[in-house]
Amino acid sequence: MKRDKRQKTFMRWPLYMTVFLAVMTGVIYAIDPRAGIVAGIATAVYGLAAVAAYTYSRPVVHKELVSFATQYGQIQKRLLKELFIPYALLDGDGRILWYNEEFQKIVGKNGKRGKSVSGIFPELNRNVMPVEDNPQTTVELSYEERDFRAEIRLIDMQDDAGVNGLLEDPEFIGSLTALYLFETTEINRYIKENREQRMVAGLVYIDNYDEALENVEEVRTSLLVALIERKINKYFNAYDGIVRKLEKDRFFIVMQEKALDQIRENKFDLLQDIKTVSIGTEMAMTLSISIGADGATYMDCMEYARSAMDLALARGGDQAVVKTKDQITYYGGKTQQVEKNTRVKARVKAQAFRELVETKDKVVVMGHKLPDADSFGAAVGIYRAAKTLNKKVYIVVNEVTTSVRPMLEVFEEANGGEQGIVIGSGQAREIVDRNTVVVVVDTNRPSYTECEDILRMTPTVVVFDHHRRGSEIITPAVLSYIETNASSACEMVAEILQYFADNVRLKGGEADCIYAGIMIDTDNYMRKTGVRTFEASAFLRRCGADVTRVRKMFRNDMAEYKARAEAVRHAEVYRGFALTVCPGKGLESPTIVGSQAANELLNITGVKASIVLTEYNGRIYVSARSIDEVNVQVIMEKLGGGGHLNMAGVQLECSLDEAMKLIRETLDEMFKEGELE
Repeated sequence: MKRDKRQKTFMRWPLYMTVFLAVMTGVIYAIDPRAGIVAGIATAVYGLAAVAAYTYSRPVVHKELVSFATQYGQIQKRLLKELFIPYALLDGDGRILWYNEEFQKIVGKNGKRGKSVSGIFPELNRNVMPVEDNPQTTVELSYEERDFRAEIRLIDMQDDAGVNGLLEDPEFIGSLTALYLFETTEINRYIKENREQRMVAGLVYIDNYDEALENVEEVRTSLLVALIERKINKYFNAYDGIVRKLEKDRFFIVMQEKALDQIRENKFDLLQDIKTVSIGTEMAMTLSISIGADGATYMDCMEYARSAMDLALARGGDQAVVKTKDQITYYGGKTQQVEKNTRVKARVKAQAFRELVETKDKVVVMGHKLPDADSFGAAVGIYRAAKTLNKKVYIVVNEVTTSVRPMLEVFEEANGGEQGIVIGSGQAREIVDRNTVVVVVDTNRPSYTECEDILRMTPTVVVFDHHRRGSEIITPAVLSYIETNASSACEMVAEILQYFADNVRLKGGEADCIYAGIMIDTDNYMRKTGVRTFEASAFLRRCGADVTRVRKMFRNDMAEYKARAEAVRHAEVYRGFALTVCPGKGLESPTIVGSQAANELLNITGVKASIVLTEYNGRIYVSARSIDEVNVQVIMEKLGGGGHLNMAGVQLECSLDEAMKLIRETLDEMFKEGELE
């Protein structure tokens, strides 16, 4: 309608000019009659010519315009139909109204007018279709082994009314959507080839090289080493990788990323294959493998590989860790780490710790939230070490659990009832400054500590822990001593005390606290105990630890005992896992009772591992325990937690039913993927 008005206005302009000239002629005549007569004759001639032109030329011009518009519409339709880019028009419901020849070549017989486009391309559903607020969208899709980028946009019918000429129904009313398809098959193939051909760097360490060769006859040593090296070389050479020996038990590898994808699919089966090498030794050899990938440069990949190896070793070895810029993936880690009898590392760490404490004025020690016997006992050991150097020492405890309360009472009694040693998070924030050493014990995750804020308030942070490291770690830590083959943090601290200074003298109550931490974490020396565990216990006994006093510390009240028994009574065995919920109502420290129930369930025949859920303060606390058949740490890591091989946990923010369902689904998935047997 607007275009017709503009056309009529244009055609009538000569008539409007005739009227204007007539007025001008009147004005001229008033000034000069003779000039007015001449102007009147000229205006009359112009008016007659204009009327004749409008009368006779209008139909001709209109006919020419209609002819041009018709030809233009046909050309437009032909251009769109023969357009090299696949193009289609859709209605508001996503049904196909029209498509060109290139689009028809792609969809073939599947493309019919009136058919929903999502029936051909499932990716193009209602959720991705453009709307008024977002009139243009882009979707990546695949069709019959070809890749496409779909550009979809809404069409304004007023501005693009010409598209109606393409439709069978020229009076179509409604919103239209234009769909363009751009093939990306070749581009994606080149991108994939480029990614697969990128180089990744890796490291391979033999975890127990010295320990395994200790008892091997000298004549067989070289044969055993040769077999191990041959297996490593043969394995990576099969994937076109290059292996170079750096030291007697360390190797450097380089390979393409597509080879890494294949190795990941095979779950790094070299980890299991290397254990079959046994010549003159009954100890199975284990490997730690780290891969750095997806780095901007080769140096980045190498740095990723080094960081991944630190993680693999800190988690106990016998596993592979793949690290990229944004992700860390773990494989293996099913073998109990072999205990190292040498205490050289403990001596070195103790001396380094002493040097740090000597340069600062204050020491603040903290463990994990809801501290247990091991966490508090280790903090007591660090307290005594720092007091030996006459430093101000504080222990951060926000909530005194039932397992810690008797230890706290014994500790305070041993120190003559001195107040102000045990403080909360608020006081810790006021005390900590740049001249303070913050010591974290029994955890290496910042989010699990009693007060995460103080980790950023001082440059001097020290970590002592026996749990395997995860992707979340305390950084930067000037001193980090993570010994995953230690039974407990208290065992580590007891060793450090022996090398910290000659004049360290533990009081009887303090020795009781550290001894209690070892007893609880080893389940009365029934789990993960080694030579060094008993040596640490012997040291504490010499310092005055009393087994009878320690036993009295951990007697349970009737409510806790009943809750633990109730959890065991309602346990269900699922795929060899004992699953249950520990009732926390009316208990002061339900999470402690939950972990005790998890230990109890391991005494049942046929139970590979136990998982106990406890609801507390709006969260679900999960305690997982095993003896030797299952690595519960891997299971908990799937849920966002961690720990170590036979003792792990996680905190979930959901209901009990949702948490139990999530655990079952995780177990099913891991059994399906072969991660559990």
